[in-house]
Amino acid sequence: MLRAVAGEVHSLAVPFRMGAFDLGGRMTVIRLPGGGLWVHSPVACTPEARAAVDALGPVRFLVAPNLMHHLRVGDWAAAYPEARVVAPASLRAKRKDLRIDLELGDAADAGWAGVIDQVQVKGMPKLDEFVFFHRPTGTVLLTDLAFNFHQTGSWLTRTYLKLCGAWQRLAPTFITKAVVKDRAAVKASLERVLAWDVKQVVVCHGDVQEQGAREALREAFHRLAG
Repeated sequence: MLRAVAGEVHSLAVPFRMGAFDLGGRMTVIRLPGGGLWVHSPVACTPEARAAVDALGPVRFLVAPNLMHHLRVGDWAAAYPEARVVAPASLRAKRKDLRIDLELGDAADAGWAGVIDQVQVKGMPKLDEFVFFHRPTGTVLLTDLAFNFHQTGSWLTRTYLKLCGAWQRLAPTFITKAVVKDRAAVKASLERVLAWDVKQVVVCHGDVQEQGAREALREAFHRLAG
Protein backbone atom coordinates (compact mmCIF):
# COMPACT_ATOMS: atom_id res chain seq x y z
CA MET A 1 0.00 0.00 0.00
CA LEU A 2 2.73 2.45 0.91
CA ARG A 3 5.09 3.18 -1.97
CA ALA A 4 8.78 3.75 -1.27
CA VAL A 5 9.64 7.08 -2.92
CA ALA A 6 13.28 7.35 -1.85
CA GLY A 7 15.16 6.17 1.23
CA GLU A 8 12.96 6.68 4.28
CA VAL A 9 10.23 8.53 2.35
CA HIS A 10 7.04 6.58 1.61
CA SER A 11 3.70 7.66 0.16
CA LEU A 12 0.15 6.39 0.05
CA ALA A 13 -2.11 7.60 -2.78
CA VAL A 14 -5.89 7.25 -2.31
CA PRO A 15 -9.06 8.28 -4.19
CA PHE A 16 -10.46 11.68 -3.18
CA ARG A 17 -13.20 13.82 -4.66
CA MET A 18 -13.91 17.49 -4.05
CA GLY A 19 -17.32 18.24 -5.46
CA ALA A 20 -17.32 17.10 -9.08
CA PHE A 21 -13.53 16.94 -9.31
CA ASP A 22 -11.53 13.74 -8.91
CA LEU A 23 -8.34 15.04 -7.29
CA GLY A 24 -6.95 12.02 -5.48
CA GLY A 25 -4.96 12.44 -2.28
CA ARG A 26 -1.56 11.44 -0.97
CA MET A 27 -0.16 10.95 2.51
CA THR A 28 3.61 10.96 2.89
CA VAL A 29 5.34 9.11 5.70
CA ILE A 30 8.95 9.80 6.62
CA ARG A 31 10.82 7.55 9.02
CA LEU A 32 13.01 9.69 11.26
CA PRO A 33 16.51 8.59 12.38
CA GLY A 34 15.16 7.29 15.69
CA GLY A 35 12.62 5.08 13.91
CA GLY A 36 9.55 7.21 14.64
CA LEU A 37 7.24 8.32 11.84
CA TRP A 38 6.46 11.82 10.64
CA VAL A 39 3.12 11.71 8.76
CA HIS A 40 2.31 14.50 6.29
CA SER A 41 -1.30 15.21 5.25
CA PRO A 42 -3.00 12.12 6.69
CA VAL A 43 -5.63 10.48 4.48
CA ALA A 44 -8.60 8.38 5.65
CA CYS A 45 -7.61 6.36 8.72
CA THR A 46 -8.62 2.94 7.41
CA PRO A 47 -7.45 -0.37 8.90
CA GLU A 48 -5.38 -0.93 5.75
CA ALA A 49 -3.68 2.47 5.97
CA ARG A 50 -2.96 1.98 9.67
CA ALA A 51 -1.48 -1.47 9.09
CA ALA A 52 0.80 -0.10 6.37
CA VAL A 53 1.97 2.73 8.61
CA ASP A 54 2.41 0.49 11.66
CA ALA A 55 4.66 -1.79 9.61
CA LEU A 56 7.10 1.13 9.23
CA GLY A 57 7.27 2.18 12.88
CA PRO A 58 5.56 4.15 15.65
CA VAL A 59 3.75 7.36 14.67
CA ARG A 60 5.37 10.38 16.35
CA PHE A 61 4.03 13.39 14.40
CA LEU A 62 0.82 14.02 12.46
CA VAL A 63 1.23 17.06 10.22
CA ALA A 64 -1.55 19.24 8.79
CA PRO A 65 0.52 21.23 6.26
CA ASN A 66 -2.01 23.96 5.44
CA LEU A 67 -5.54 25.19 6.14
CA MET A 68 -7.11 22.66 3.77
CA HIS A 69 -5.44 19.35 4.60
CA HIS A 70 -6.70 18.74 8.11
CA LEU A 71 -9.91 16.73 7.68
CA ARG A 72 -8.44 13.34 8.64
CA VAL A 73 -5.93 14.47 11.25
CA GLY A 74 -8.38 14.11 14.13
CA ASP A 75 -9.06 10.46 13.29
CA TRP A 76 -5.34 9.67 13.28
CA ALA A 77 -4.84 11.61 16.51
CA ALA A 78 -7.53 9.50 18.16
CA ALA A 79 -5.92 6.31 16.86
CA TYR A 80 -2.42 7.41 17.94
CA PRO A 81 -2.91 9.50 21.09
CA GLU A 82 0.82 9.60 21.82
CA ALA A 83 1.58 11.25 18.48
CA ARG A 84 1.90 15.04 18.41
CA VAL A 85 -0.47 16.93 16.12
CA VAL A 86 1.39 19.59 14.14
CA ALA A 87 -0.33 22.42 12.22
CA PRO A 88 -0.17 26.10 11.25
CA ALA A 89 -1.16 28.37 14.13
CA SER A 90 -3.96 29.75 11.94
CA LEU A 91 -5.69 26.36 11.91
CA ARG A 92 -6.69 26.80 15.56
CA ALA A 93 -9.40 29.31 14.62
CA LYS A 94 -10.74 27.06 11.85
CA ARG A 95 -10.64 23.79 13.79
CA LYS A 96 -11.35 24.55 17.44
CA ASP A 97 -12.28 20.90 17.88
CA LEU A 98 -8.86 19.65 16.79
CA ARG A 99 -6.09 19.04 19.30
CA ILE A 100 -2.98 20.86 18.10
CA ASP A 101 0.13 20.08 20.12
CA LEU A 102 2.71 21.97 18.10
CA GLU A 103 2.41 25.02 15.86
CA LEU A 104 4.50 25.17 12.72
CA GLY A 105 6.90 28.09 12.46
CA ASP A 106 9.88 29.38 10.53
CA ALA A 107 12.20 26.82 12.12
CA ALA A 108 11.77 23.06 12.18
CA ASP A 109 10.98 21.46 15.52
CA ALA A 110 13.80 19.60 17.24
CA GLY A 111 11.89 16.37 16.64
CA TRP A 112 12.64 16.48 12.92
CA ALA A 113 15.09 19.36 12.42
CA GLY A 114 17.96 16.97 11.78
CA VAL A 115 16.47 15.72 8.50
CA ILE A 116 13.49 17.88 7.50
CA ASP A 117 13.51 21.60 6.67
CA GLN A 118 10.43 23.76 6.24
CA VAL A 119 9.31 27.06 4.74
CA GLN A 120 6.07 28.90 5.42
CA VAL A 121 4.73 30.34 2.18
CA LYS A 122 3.73 33.84 3.20
CA GLY A 123 1.40 36.05 1.21
CA MET A 124 -1.31 33.38 0.90
CA PRO A 125 -3.11 33.57 4.28
CA LYS A 126 -6.18 31.62 3.16
CA LEU A 127 -3.92 28.65 2.40
CA ASP A 128 -1.07 29.18 4.87
CA GLU A 129 0.93 26.30 3.44
CA PHE A 130 4.23 24.97 4.73
CA VAL A 131 6.61 23.31 2.27
CA PHE A 132 8.88 20.59 3.63
CA PHE A 133 12.19 19.17 2.43
CA HIS A 134 13.68 15.81 3.39
CA ARG A 135 17.38 16.55 3.11
CA PRO A 136 18.77 12.97 2.92
CA THR A 137 16.73 12.19 -0.21
CA GLY A 138 16.25 15.68 -1.68
CA THR A 139 12.47 15.29 -1.50
CA VAL A 140 10.16 18.34 -1.48
CA LEU A 141 6.61 17.92 -0.17
CA LEU A 142 3.93 20.16 -1.72
CA THR A 143 0.31 20.16 -0.65
CA ASP A 144 -1.86 22.56 -2.69
CA LEU A 145 0.71 24.94 -4.21
CA ALA A 146 0.89 22.78 -7.34
CA PHE A 147 -0.76 19.68 -8.81
CA ASN A 148 0.94 17.15 -11.10
CA PHE A 149 -1.67 15.15 -13.02
CA HIS A 150 -0.58 13.10 -16.00
CA GLN A 151 -3.67 10.91 -16.12
CA THR A 152 -7.22 10.90 -14.76
CA GLY A 153 -10.45 9.11 -15.52
CA SER A 154 -12.42 12.31 -14.98
CA TRP A 155 -12.99 14.41 -18.12
CA LEU A 156 -14.06 17.35 -15.95
CA THR A 157 -10.84 17.27 -13.93
CA ARG A 158 -8.78 16.91 -17.10
CA THR A 159 -10.60 19.83 -18.77
CA TYR A 160 -10.17 22.09 -15.75
CA LEU A 161 -6.46 21.32 -15.47
CA LYS A 162 -5.95 21.96 -19.19
CA LEU A 163 -7.65 25.34 -18.84
CA CYS A 164 -5.34 26.08 -15.88
CA GLY A 165 -2.27 25.11 -17.89
CA ALA A 166 -1.72 22.45 -15.23
CA TRP A 167 -2.30 19.26 -17.23
CA GLN A 168 0.62 16.82 -17.43
CA ARG A 169 2.98 19.22 -15.70
CA LEU A 170 3.74 20.37 -12.17
CA ALA A 171 1.75 23.60 -11.92
CA PRO A 172 -0.65 25.66 -9.78
CA THR A 173 -4.37 25.83 -10.55
CA PHE A 174 -6.61 28.87 -10.94
CA ILE A 175 -7.85 28.40 -7.37
CA THR A 176 -4.34 28.37 -5.92
CA LYS A 177 -3.34 31.48 -7.85
CA ALA A 178 -6.53 33.22 -6.75
CA VAL A 179 -5.54 33.10 -3.06
CA VAL A 180 -2.25 34.94 -3.61
CA LYS A 181 -2.55 38.25 -1.75
CA ASP A 182 1.06 39.41 -1.64
CA ARG A 183 2.99 38.25 -4.69
CA ALA A 184 6.32 39.59 -3.41
CA ALA A 185 5.96 37.68 -0.14
CA VAL A 186 5.03 34.49 -1.97
CA LYS A 187 7.98 34.83 -4.32
CA ALA A 188 10.42 35.42 -1.46
CA SER A 189 9.17 32.30 0.31
CA LEU A 190 9.42 30.18 -2.84
CA GLU A 191 12.98 31.35 -3.48
CA ARG A 192 13.93 29.75 -0.17
CA VAL A 193 12.44 26.47 -1.38
CA LEU A 194 14.29 26.70 -4.69
CA ALA A 195 17.58 27.00 -2.80
CA TRP A 196 17.20 23.37 -1.71
CA ASP A 197 18.96 20.57 -3.61
CA VAL A 198 15.75 19.08 -5.01
CA LYS A 199 15.75 15.55 -6.43
CA GLN A 200 12.01 14.79 -6.47
CA VAL A 201 8.73 16.51 -5.62
CA VAL A 202 5.91 14.66 -3.86
CA VAL A 203 2.51 16.31 -4.32
CA CYS A 204 -0.75 15.57 -2.54
CA HIS A 205 -2.69 15.72 -5.82
CA GLY A 206 -1.25 13.97 -8.86
CA ASP A 207 1.97 12.11 -9.58
CA VAL A 208 5.37 12.25 -7.94
CA GLN A 209 7.76 14.40 -10.01
CA GLU A 210 10.90 12.30 -10.35
CA GLN A 211 12.56 13.50 -13.55
CA GLY A 212 13.72 17.10 -13.88
CA ALA A 213 12.20 17.89 -10.50
CA ARG A 214 14.17 21.03 -9.76
CA GLU A 215 13.38 22.69 -13.09
CA ALA A 216 9.74 21.59 -12.90
CA LEU A 217 9.48 23.13 -9.45
CA ARG A 218 11.03 26.38 -10.65
CA GLU A 219 8.58 26.59 -13.55
CA ALA A 220 5.60 25.83 -11.27
CA PHE A 221 6.62 28.56 -8.85
CA HIS A 222 7.12 31.02 -11.71
CA ARG A 223 3.54 30.32 -12.79
CA LEU A 224 2.35 30.93 -9.23
CA ALA A 225 4.23 34.10 -8.31
CA GLY A 226 6.13 35.24 -11.39
